[in-house]
Amino acid sequence: MVAPRSPPPPSPPLSASPDGVKQVVDHFGWTGPVGLTFPGVVTGGSTIRTAANVDKSWVDLDARALFSERLGGLPVTVVNDADAAGVAEMEFGAGRGRRGTVILLTFGTGIGSALFVDGTLVPNTELGHLELDGHDAEKRASSKAKEDHELTWEHWSRRVTKYLAHVEMLFSPELFIIGGGVSRKSEKFLHFIEGIKAEIVPAQLQNNAGIVGAAMRAFKEG
Repeated sequence: MVAPRSPPPPSPPLSASPDGVKQVVDHFGWTGPVGLTFPGVVTGGSTIRTAANVDKSWVDLDARALFSERLGGLPVTVVNDADAAGVAEMEFGAGRGRRGTVILLTFGTGIGSALFVDGTLVPNTELGHLELDGHDAEKRASSKAKEDHELTWEHWSRRVTKYLAHVEMLFSPELFIIGGGVSRKSEKFLHFIEGIKAEIVPAQLQNNAGIVGAAMRAFKEG
């Protein structure tokens, strides 16, 4: 059973999130392991370390204990949302069977990232916070930035290209997988991205990748 990732700001009070997850679990009558994704660094499948786009009360919280208690002791695993999406894409989607360095980037409220080397995840990379034009990259090239600044697809793609070039310089991946909500609209922007040596493809599981990856992690650890 998988609960949806936290919504964009303004986020609900911390106390409301476990109640929302419980409603989903109760609706389906689920009694097995529960996988949760979170838009920030998560260590040990439990502890939240950063909360760039949600309420700061999450930081240093033992999210596994919080949700497990609210769910009557069900086993809970918490994972970074982009890492979850990447795990799913590497198993079932655009990264299946790919070796070398693969980077999944989710473009939404922020920019999430999942880095894989020969199929092995390097967790919590948070590449959306690399500096781009003097700002966090996600403040310039996320889909939220596109909406906030009313950018055309072509203009936004130029920002994405600049960001991808920077990430490519640092990691030299063989493949970029573009995830998040924009993956459903890849025909509107991928053709504008030029000069990147790595192959660039949209996520095959699109915005459902994080849900699938959280379920995989919950099954593995539960």
